[in-house]
Amino acid sequence: QVQLVESGGGLVQAGASLRLSCADSGRSFSDYTMGWFRQAPGKEREFVAHISWSGEITYYAESVKGRFTISRDNAKNTMYLQMNSLKPEDTAVYYCAAATDRRSYGRRYYLSRGAYYYWGQGTQVTVSS
Repeated sequence: QVQLVESGGGLVQAGASLRLSCADSGRSFSDYTMGWFRQAPGKEREFVAHISWSGEITYYAESVKGRFTISRDNAKNTMYLQMNSLKPEDTAVYYCAAATDRRSYGRRYYLSRGAYYYWGQGTQVTVSS
């Protein structure tokens, strides 16, 4: 059973940093590729970043590339999203998600919500100008 719980959200000023965490209470954390999505008010949920089961392969949305870093610690059953140089347009609820296996299908596949089966409840990030 995969249960994802996000934490680390909050209210910050533009230019600040935050680190989100996604903890999995299951026992097979390293069996899944994972990702982060976000949803702003009135908008569709959008892809932010993806990481392979080993952490060796990562993909990012163009809007966050160079500012956000996705990582994972399989020993701690936790995935992270380090967010630097935050902008007001980064304001959203951030969700972590897990696929159902370790297989890698390429960046385009993981841009879609359909690539992921398990989802957390989300954590709010608000960036003021």
